[in-house]
Amino acid sequence: MSVEIPQLDGAGEPKSDGALPAALPVLPLRESVPFPDTLIPLAVGQERSVRLVNDVLGGERTLVMVASTDAENEEPGPGDLYRIGVVGTVARMMKVPDGTLRILVQGGQRVRLESFVTTEPYLVAAIAEEPDIVSPSSELEGLARSVQSTFTQIIEQVPYLPEELQLAVANLEDPAELTHMIAGALRIKTEEKQELLEQRDLAKRLRRLSELLARELELISIGSRIQSQVQSEMEKGQREYFLRQQLRAIQEELGEVDEQQAEATELRERIESAELPGHARRQAERELTRFERLPPQSAEHGVIRTYLEWIVDLPWSKSTDDDLDLKKARRTLDRDHYDIDKVKDRILEFLAVQKLNPGAPSSILCFVGPPGVGKTSLGRSIAGAMGRKFERISVGGVRDESEIRGHRRTYIGALPGTIIRALRDAESNNPVVMIDEIEKMGADFRGDPASAMLEVLDPEQNSSFRDHYLDLPFDLSKVMFITTANQLEPVPGALRDRMETIQLAGYTEEEKLQIAKRYLVGRQIERNGLDPAKVEFSDEALRLIIDGYTREAGVRNLEREIGAVCRKLARRQAEGAQNRKRMIRPKQVTELLGRRKFLSDVRRRTDQPGVATGLAWTPVGGDRLFVEATAFPGEGKLQITGQLGDVMKESAAAALSYVKANAGRWGPSVPEEWFSTHDIHVHVPAGAIPKDGPSAGITMATALVSLVTGRAVRSDTAMTGEITLTGKVLPIGGLKEKALAAQRAELRRVIAPKLNQPDLEDIPAHLRRDIDFVFVDTIDTVLREALEEEHPPAKRRRAAGRPSPERIAANPA
Repeated sequence: MSVEIPQLDGAGEPKSDGALPAALPVLPLRESVPFPDTLIPLAVGQERSVRLVNDVLGGERTLVMVASTDAENEEPGPGDLYRIGVVGTVARMMKVPDGTLRILVQGGQRVRLESFVTTEPYLVAAIAEEPDIVSPSSELEGLARSVQSTFTQIIEQVPYLPEELQLAVANLEDPAELTHMIAGALRIKTEEKQELLEQRDLAKRLRRLSELLARELELISIGSRIQSQVQSEMEKGQREYFLRQQLRAIQEELGEVDEQQAEATELRERIESAELPGHARRQAERELTRFERLPPQSAEHGVIRTYLEWIVDLPWSKSTDDDLDLKKARRTLDRDHYDIDKVKDRILEFLAVQKLNPGAPSSILCFVGPPGVGKTSLGRSIAGAMGRKFERISVGGVRDESEIRGHRRTYIGALPGTIIRALRDAESNNPVVMIDEIEKMGADFRGDPASAMLEVLDPEQNSSFRDHYLDLPFDLSKVMFITTANQLEPVPGALRDRMETIQLAGYTEEEKLQIAKRYLVGRQIERNGLDPAKVEFSDEALRLIIDGYTREAGVRNLEREIGAVCRKLARRQAEGAQNRKRMIRPKQVTELLGRRKFLSDVRRRTDQPGVATGLAWTPVGGDRLFVEATAFPGEGKLQITGQLGDVMKESAAAALSYVKANAGRWGPSVPEEWFSTHDIHVHVPAGAIPKDGPSAGITMATALVSLVTGRAVRSDTAMTGEITLTGKVLPIGGLKEKALAAQRAELRRVIAPKLNQPDLEDIPAHLRRDIDFVFVDTIDTVLREALEEEHPPAKRRRAAGRPSPERIAANPA
């Protein structure tokens, strides 16, 4: 029977002239193919499909079921459907609490979708019946019996097909119904089922179904054979092994490549495309051959795979092109860092050498300075100026040599060292690698990482650096290494000899002000979500934060305090405060940060004789320290406290020896026997902090002379210098850091050794204008510049700790 393509009447509805309607709603099916004469259970969840079913149930309960060509498309359109489907009648419907429907549809005639009448609210198509072409013959009957027999064998071996299906198939006499029932029950591909549905010639359909059944029966037989073969070889605890063997055997029968072979092929392709040097390629191919021979269950299987992945991931031949434009590099350094011109000049000199002689070995730069002065950010700027990748390695606290050289592959969980890992992450063999906190490496029974660094940081050796894990030489000569340290003394001499040291001293108050204005304020305003146009810090406010809330050589705490101000402003704005422009002045700083954390106490602490202000160098910058001396009746002993090191104790003893040897020079009120009848106690406050070094020698001598003469030390003066027994003043180190400490303590005069006068070139001009530097070469000059005018005799004796004449008269003992 045939149905003509429906014509639309004047109302826009299709006309019908037969048993089938001219047009029916279309229900798309995903990964399912309907067949005539079968009951088809369906789950309906799409909104438009649910509406379609509801509308159909209110009418003739008839629809067209068509398989979708794209199983991933949840709402297929006309172009996503096959053209052959099955008319069905909804026999039963059940609603599920989640809003979906469960329906049972009785399959009817096979039809063709001629055209789509509408797509909204669901698909409606004009249909035409596609009847079977049947030519009765003995061949047709033979094919039907063969199909029936083969399917019966499959039912007996496959658990997912019920035994009742065998009885139903045996009772079917119509070959067409037989093909529909068997095709609907088989688990074959959707495309193969659709092929059977679309085949109108019954003989051809039976022949194709017979081929599919024969193939399925063969696969089932192979599975059974494999199962019997493997079962005899495995033990009870080897279920996973059995499954893998079964999968491999199936893949071999189907001509597919197994998973292990696919992995080996992938690794081989990566080795071919990695541009490995000869020695690395040979090693990779040897390991790949071993990998192919090992079963996946072997413990070495994963180890070799990881090793090969490390080899192919390393940038053996990958590098970035250097941008050696010195003017551009200068602009980059000036943009990222304020002042430090000498450091910038040295970096530009390095770049100039690289430009003129690209093959020259890279110098190993070591930035030494207190925390917060920009050592790490300098490394980033160098990488940016050169156009290289940047990687940072922190070695602070590293005590295991294997952290640098890697672990040998014999250990479980072995990995390459930090150097190789940094190159892998950089994806380039010429990055800038910054090794942070190099002086904080330790050593224990696991080895000395500083010794492992000798090869890494030696331009003559690092061209063949051999990591324990890779066990292959890797060329590090193209890498630019930069190290950082707070102090050089803990760095072993051999390692220090391989690096070129660049000192970064702390910043002056003016430099901190400029850094805050140019970098810190804007960064903190942005980080805290404020509008840069509506928040502004006055210079006076920034100076107050610098002087009253921080005591540091760098600017890390300064940025933290500025960030605290911005956070409090952000909170006020978030709580609904008016979003107006705010000028942060000293008054607002005090309101937001509270009272000042640091106040100058130099004048208060040096107003008594016997107290002098010294300057010291520390790993975190310069600092001022007080030396206090007092005397009391005794036997001429010297007591020293304040957790001082041996060198500092010797300086105190040398200062006292000089004062004793020149007792007659301190005035007639200091008899020679005074030192033998008094004990002297020298104390350096902040006793919890260890102190050492010879530069406090003249400070101790000045405190002792102030004690015995009763003359106070000038409160605006600090001093530094080593003293000898003959009264000479020897040079010291770290003059710039100590001058910065004097500025932070609001001291305006610094007494320093005359031999340190050339060091003034390292001190910024504005700091030289703010501080009066007095250079001396003898202790006599120190005392003349440091001590106040002489007090009256009675007051001097009391200040020196000796009893007054009145007390002697009252108590001769």
